[in-house]
Amino acid sequence: MSKGRLEAFSDGVIAILITIMVLELKVPHGADADALRPVIPIFLNYVLSFIYLGIYWNNHHHMLQTTERINGSILWANLHLLFWLSLIPFVTAWMGENHFAPLPTAVYGAVLLFAGVSYLILQTMIIRAQGADSKLAKAVGSDVKGKLSALLYFFSLPLAFVNPWIADSIYIFVALMWLVPDRRIESTIIS
Repeated sequence: MSKGRLEAFSDGVIAILITIMVLELKVPHGADADALRPVIPIFLNYVLSFIYLGIYWNNHHHMLQTTERINGSILWANLHLLFWLSLIPFVTAWMGENHFAPLPTAVYGAVLLFAGVSYLILQTMIIRAQGADSKLAKAVGSDVKGKLSALLYFFSLPLAFVNPWIADSIYIFVALMWLVPDRRIESTIIS
């Protein structure tokens, strides 16, 4: 099967998720700085979630550049990833509205954990379909970065109940880890 429809569908879903998130930002009632204070946590959480969706979109795009063909397993693994990503607007709004309270912060982390795991599953399905000597397999190797991300998300869950700011710091750290350009796939595509 061709990958064009998979790419177009995934791009569309991620674009819609970003649109849903921005629609959750409410205009402050007032024109002074005090009117902005209540929306600051919501805005900061929006920025973090926007970055996460951008990271997934970027890495998904790169991963599919190495993919020559898709099959049913890849389609289902991709839908699994999109399911978890589709929950990001909900957990973003919940955590922001509740000023980073422990339970919403932990649930936000759980969604990030399951999105990360589902991305690893999609990557595994592509490698299985393309073969162990495929461009993607060579590029990601043992994928320490992906596995470390999932591990950090896992530890953030109980830490959200100890101190939500610790969990939030982990989410920011993982996002920063992925913002650093990952040259593994790009260098494989070029060579």
